[in-house]
Amino acid sequence: MTLVYYADDEPEIREVVSRFLISEGFLVETFATGDELLEAFASRPCDLALLDIMMPGTDGLGVLAKLRATSTVPVILLTAKDSDADLYTGMSLGADDYIAKPFRPLVLLAKMRGVLRRVAPAAQARGVGRADVRFGNLQYSPKRRAFLVGNASVELTPTEGRFLAFLMDRPGEAIARSDLLREIWGIEYETGSRVADEAARRVRKKLMAAGANVYPQTVWGFGFKLDQGGS
Repeated sequence: MTLVYYADDEPEIREVVSRFLISEGFLVETFATGDELLEAFASRPCDLALLDIMMPGTDGLGVLAKLRATSTVPVILLTAKDSDADLYTGMSLGADDYIAKPFRPLVLLAKMRGVLRRVAPAAQARGVGRADVRFGNLQYSPKRRAFLVGNASVELTPTEGRFLAFLMDRPGEAIARSDLLREIWGIEYETGSRVADEAARRVRKKLMAAGANVYPQTVWGFGFKLDQGGS
């Protein structure tokens, strides 16, 4: 069963959501604060985390940042309506999806299943096949589910991995930003135009730190491509 950690300081919402998810076959542990979730995660990592952004103590964005320092666990943020700044920050930190409050449990369920499908090994390796894929000194190993520069693994979040795998399947080809947003995040261009840019920035930074000679490059006014000697 899929273990879900859900942090929200509103007990009524925690109760409704947890009961619904349990009825759908998930194992659910709920927490009133993000700090409680982090403590539980340290001893037993979950398969997916739901984080309300507005919480006492360490808020949802702070919890996300701490999770991303050690883990690639899928994370869905629960945001207040019209909180574009929080959404932008959350996606920049490596959140896999978001849902605005108030929400219907069925919509949350669809988001969760979509994220879990996308972060599955087969989805992460989308289009790259069973054999290792190489471009420049960057290698993708489906067997190890890892991106490698030499023998060193490049630590990417699930979303970053899907983004890079998508580009690796089309080296040197310009991919439209709208296509990436739809395929990787399941969102439309108008609602997340900066999400792909932030993913490209994070992936580029990690590849450069690993000594890769291949980077995602921006194709201004269009999208991105994977090329050698990126800036």
